[in-house]
Amino acid sequence: MSPRAVVYLLLITFTIYSCSSGRHYTPAKKIPKDLLEKDYILLRKILESKHPSLYWYTSKDSMDIYFNKYQTLISDSMTETQFTWKVLAPLINKIHCGHTSLIASKGYAAWSVNKKFSSFPLFFKIWKDTMAVSGNLNKNDSLFKRGTIITAINGQSSQQMISTIFDYLHQDGYANNLNYIRISSNFPFFHKNIYGLSEKYNVSYKDSTGLVQSAVIPLFKFSDTTRTKDTNIIHQNKFQISRNKKLETLRSLKIDSTKIFATMIVNTFQKGHLSSFFRKSFKKLRKNNINQLIVDIRSNGGGKVASSTLFTRYLSRQPFKVADSIYAVTRSLSPYTKYIKGRFLNSIGISLITKKEKDGKYHLKHLENKTFTPKRKNQFKGSVYVLTNGPTFSAASLVCNLIKGQPGILLAGEETGGGWHGNDGIFIPNITLPNTKIRVRLPLFRVIQYKHVPKTGTGVMPDLQIPPNYDALLRGVDKKMEVIKAMILSSEKK
Repeated sequence: MSPRAVVYLLLITFTIYSCSSGRHYTPAKKIPKDLLEKDYILLRKILESKHPSLYWYTSKDSMDIYFNKYQTLISDSMTETQFTWKVLAPLINKIHCGHTSLIASKGYAAWSVNKKFSSFPLFFKIWKDTMAVSGNLNKNDSLFKRGTIITAINGQSSQQMISTIFDYLHQDGYANNLNYIRISSNFPFFHKNIYGLSEKYNVSYKDSTGLVQSAVIPLFKFSDTTRTKDTNIIHQNKFQISRNKKLETLRSLKIDSTKIFATMIVNTFQKGHLSSFFRKSFKKLRKNNINQLIVDIRSNGGGKVASSTLFTRYLSRQPFKVADSIYAVTRSLSPYTKYIKGRFLNSIGISLITKKEKDGKYHLKHLENKTFTPKRKNQFKGSVYVLTNGPTFSAASLVCNLIKGQPGILLAGEETGGGWHGNDGIFIPNITLPNTKIRVRLPLFRVIQYKHVPKTGTGVMPDLQIPPNYDALLRGVDKKMEVIKAMILSSEKK
């Protein structure tokens, strides 16, 4: 996706979630220190009493140190954005929970509708300590073309910047592969909020001979003409996407013209009439005698466990349990219910579906004990190639965990962003801090997928590693898909 397309997508997203409160929102307004401290102390109390994994990867002693450290940074009044990025983001990072994240206040989200902000102009594909230009907001710039390797910005090396930005992002354990994708999708956003804006940037890069050179590039500013034009584009396209096209962006099945294999893309387990889609798709594969299936879940951030479990039943060769252990540390959200969205339903839900065990935790016994069997009708018995990477998260990583190592199934690509040993989830309501109105996602259950998988903090590892490829970036092709298709066609010739 081009940088400008990313901007348009963000604008459309903000439009969908806009509300009247944005008219009265002032982003530069400073929130008094005492109110910021009240929100911070409240958040700490809620996390300490309700979060199932606050000390899973960081000890209580260390978390106490972090809580105290970031509270001391509230030395004066701050804007919402300053409080979010200087205090809350680095704190949340220390929990190492991918489902504990920050969401801007509704006022900020509404105020942002149709607004364009000055920006660092370059977008990058980032892996390890490498930053290669993938897009440029300045179309007249002939120097920083696609594939140009950047070594430093304003004196900070690419490795230093990547490491610094990672300290502000949430993740499961130490599975930071997801964060490479995040900052690759919108580097200017993270650079602005962490480093601030500059009128000019000194950018070091490698020229065509491999020598490091430097150039000064200006801050990119959107003109009024561009804003008007872009707004028109949004309104024109808003109603042109058909229902079927929308569904195809969520999930799709295409049988290759060779009739040798099919590609199934499942981008979510949250919506998209998945039960019907799975039933019709696997029936179609059987009727067309397709024995090679590529399953692409690289953009699947998870969703409903019921949907991911149903999908697993079509692929699995053996009975399975969703997880070895699923529990909450509390049966009630009291005394903080008024700050938590869906407070009564979540409290009632936990109370009805859990049972207190000897360990003092409230276990979801139904999923802990239930064994699911493979589908009898239209189960896919051919070869399956599952494409994964960092955004493969939550319920999607559950699928990977359950089918990994089974005969005829190959996980290919990169480490998932969702934890392998386990993660948090099931119920994930939002906390709304009363003074800043910033929202914080609060997972209520810990999910341990397989006890025998060590808690090293990694995501589910692929059987076949296919890392980012510089040549593929230059050519603008999907290297992972290329590799798997070549494997399938090669096996058919033998």
